[in-house]
Amino acid sequence: MAITETRENLTVPPDDAARGAASGDLLSHVLAQVRLTGDGVYADAIPAGGQVALNPSIAHAFIVTEGAFQCAAPEDSHSMLVEMGDLMLLPHGLGNIRLTAAQDAKVVICRFWFDPYSLRSMISALPQRIHIPHADGEGWLDGILHFLMIETTDTQPGAALMISKIIDVLIIRTLRTWVHLGPSSGWLGGLADARVARALKVLHQEPLQMWSVEALADIAGMSRSNFSERFTQLVGLSPLRYQNEWRLNLAREMLARGEARIGEVGQRIGYESEAAFSRAYKALFGHSPRGEHSLFDEI
Repeated sequence: MAITETRENLTVPPDDAARGAASGDLLSHVLAQVRLTGDGVYADAIPAGGQVALNPSIAHAFIVTEGAFQCAAPEDSHSMLVEMGDLMLLPHGLGNIRLTAAQDAKVVICRFWFDPYSLRSMISALPQRIHIPHADGEGWLDGILHFLMIETTDTQPGAALMISKIIDVLIIRTLRTWVHLGPSSGWLGGLADARVARALKVLHQEPLQMWSVEALADIAGMSRSNFSERFTQLVGLSPLRYQNEWRLNLAREMLARGEARIGEVGQRIGYESEAAFSRAYKALFGHSPRGEHSLFDEI
């Protein structure tokens, strides 16, 4: 692939059908790249004191349909109560979290996985668990659950695809609700502020533009100092550091797909030399870009 590839081709925007009036937003743009696939759904009954058994390394979402669960990890000082009608999203898998039935309980469990070529920084920025109380999800969660359960008992052709697509909608709607609830961080935290989100959007859509803090502040409609402070507070990185990490993650995806040699990829994202690109890459990911192909092969 030629080095002269345009910057527009470095990211994958939502397709035309998804654009509409509300789909030019950053969440749509990011989720178009953080691709996921719903892999299955099932219901389970857990006796009081029993634990939900999940593969600890696979992403899941579960909805409590009866009873309640205590959710805690060994490092937690207090457990979280997940009650009937609540949803818990585990984007990185169960890990060391324990989900213990506080009483006889029932759950609907959805399993999903992220496409191995999704942008890993976007996925890694998600918290270990996202809790949506029923009061915050009742306008949409009950409807999605209803259709999920219909499809699990449907023997018609296409049921598996329908389940996968409904799980996709469930995860996207969960993330959107989480953004509006406000406790999120990373790119999700930035989305909660309309001004910061405008700056994030141009960083994502024009990754090769050498944005200055002043230019980004103008887009956000804020002073330079206020913008820099607000961006760093919400996102957890300064604007320019976020820009650089975003570009390096784009490079990681290109290397994983075998699109070009290391030096060419470095030039595409703005590095003048392969050595400078390799140093920055290793500082962020902990290994040189030469090892990227083998790392992705193992996933």
